[in-house]
This record gives sequence, C-alpha cells and structure tokens, in this order.
Amino acid sequence: MSIQSFFEPVADFLWQKKYPENFFFKQIHWYGEEFPDLKGIQIALIGLKETRGEKESRSMDRAAIEIREKLYSLKRGIGSYRVADLGDLIPGEKLEESYERIQKVGDFLMKKQILPIYFGGSHDLDYGQYLSYEKMKKLVSLLTVDAKFDMEEEGPLSQKHTQEIILHQPNFLFSYAHIAYQSYLVDPSLVNVIEKLYFDHLRLGLVRKEFKEIEPIIRNADLLSFDLAAIQSSDAPGVPEANPFGLTAEEACQICWFAGMNEKLSSFGVYGYEPYFDDSQNKTAMVAAVMLWYFIEGFYSRKDSLSFKSSDYIKYTVSLDAEPKSLVFYKSKRSGKWWMEIPQNDPDRFDRGTMTIPCSYGDYQTAQKGEIPERWINAQIKLL
Repeated sequence: MSIQSFFEPVADFLWQKKYPENFFFKQIHWYGEEFPDLKGIQIALIGLKETRGEKESRSMDRAAIEIREKLYSLKRGIGSYRVADLGDLIPGEKLEESYERIQKVGDFLMKKQILPIYFGGSHDLDYGQYLSYEKMKKLVSLLTVDAKFDMEEEGPLSQKHTQEIILHQPNFLFSYAHIAYQSYLVDPSLVNVIEKLYFDHLRLGLVRKEFKEIEPIIRNADLLSFDLAAIQSSDAPGVPEANPFGLTAEEACQICWFAGMNEKLSSFGVYGYEPYFDDSQNKTAMVAAVMLWYFIEGFYSRKDSLSFKSSDYIKYTVSLDAEPKSLVFYKSKRSGKWWMEIPQNDPDRFDRGTMTIPCSYGDYQTAQKGEIPERWINAQIKLL
C-alpha cells in the first residue's frame, strides 16, 4: 500500500525558503518535489484541512500552512530527528471518507512504528485517529484535552465525536481520560456518565492545583487528542471556541512534553486552529507549533523501556491485611516514574498477562498506609 496518493505536497514557498542550518526545517524530510522515503522515520507530520464536522464549516485550508511556517522557523532541539512532513491530507468527497483516510494513514504508519502527528482541522477528526487502532487487536486508552466533553446527543460531529468514539463497535477502548475541562461548559449529567464508566476526568482547577498528578494520566494514553479550545483566548485568539479562562500556552506545552515522553503513546493530534480569527502575528499558530516542538522534544527524551523485569526497574511489593494481599509497584531507575500491577482474571481477553499501569509515588504511599489506591480500583473495575 502507498499512502502518497492521500497527500498533497507542502506549500512551495515553505520549502523553497532559505533556512539556517540550526532551524527545525533543516533537520527533517518533507514532501516537496518528491514524497519522503519513510525508511528509518520515527515521526510523521500530517496537516489536516477537513472542517465539515463543525457546525459552521469554515475554511481551514491555511491552518496547517500557518502552523508549519512557525514550526519550520523554530530552532532544532536536542533530538537526533528522524521526522518526515508528509504534507496535507487531501479531504475525501464526504466527511466519512476523510475519517477513513486518517484511519488508513494512521494504521499504515503505526504498523511501521512511525508516530503520526496530526495538526489543523476540526476536533472531530480524532475519530479517524482513534479508528486507526481498530485492526491492532488490543485495547487502547484515549486522552482528550478540551474545555468541553463533546458528548452531546444532537448537533454536528464536532460536538459529539467523543461519544461516537466511546460507543463505537467493535469496542477496543479500554479507558478514556479527559483533562482541563471547564465546569461551566459541561453538563453535570455528562460528568456523572464519565464517573459511572470509571473514566478519569480533571477539571481545569484541579489540573492547576495538582499539575504533576496529571503526568500518570498522560502516561497511560495510547493516543492524545488536544483541542486548542482548552487554551485561554488571550493565548489562542485563533480558536473561536476559546474563552478567557483555560490553560496557558505554557501549560499546554508542558502537557505536550509529558505526552512526548510517554513511551506508550503512538499518535498525537492538535486540532481546532482557524487562521481567520487569529491576530496579525498568527499567535495561535505559534502556540500550536511550539506545542508540536515540545512533543517532539519529549519523544526524543524518552528514557523508559517498559520492560519491567529488566534491571532498569526496582520492584516494590506492599503487603495488605485484606484482599488483595499485596500490591506490586515498579520504579524506573532512569526516570524515577512509577507503575503498578493490575491482576487480570481473563488475560486471554486482553492478549497479555498482568497489566501494568502508570501511577504516582502518591499511590505507592497510599498502599504503604494499608489502603488500596483509587487508580488501582478503577483499573480493576474496567477489567470486569
């Protein structure tokens, strides 16, 4: 299978410019006169234009171009880049065909151990991002960063795509987590639904209060979908849905750094930029570009092998008075991060033995007090 037919090249003026040797552009391959050779590539940049899932389908033809222009002009980081910019994905004749194209491209790249980064387009395109995992025969965990839940029963797909993901059949969603939502934009009944499904959720205030505690949640994700509407409008004027309250651009970049460092994460999407609403300096495009930059830097700063039987990890067993009789934790010698084991009654269902999930040092301290961490309980319930 060739995916070149799904793409159009990067805009001529971007790759024909003269960039200094220490700029990001000079460290990557790009689709200009020829489609890049994917041999040895680890990350693929994919621009998106599709907006028909929005209530008002406005043109985002330049969204990926504006973000790309800012990204190309950033300085290279510390990583030994093996990155290719595949250009912009050509929208299908119908919206559903655009989802299918994202699905096929994502499936193709991830089978080659290439991590796709999607940018531009409306937030409902994460439905295609999710579908690209369907043939992998494993359960996956989705993390969404957004000011709202996008789980409405009526309206355009941009307002209900998360519900489409959760209800999709066949079901291969193990867990869903949502961070940085704003309570005054969310129906309390939807929060109740999330809690009944034992999905993680952290409103903006809690994210700010316990920012380091979001790291294990991010580290549990296989795919991350970031709506720029989660960022405050002063930092992201080019997002019509943004409002005066939200994440700062700095916090958004920190989340992207955490995500990039997550060895488990295999696709990443930044959605919702509309250049028409941006300021004269394209501030929002710059924010999105720096978010991508931090994600890529995080990717090249990955330290953990996730081989918990290796000497890279210290194993801790905590004895309890009640069931379970003990809890097993692992701490990485390289990064200092923590994980804990979750026993499975039906390992064949998940195509693996004991599940090991990310946790925090606080979870280990809770177990030492003789209490079962809430994270352990919720994971066990999901396996029933």
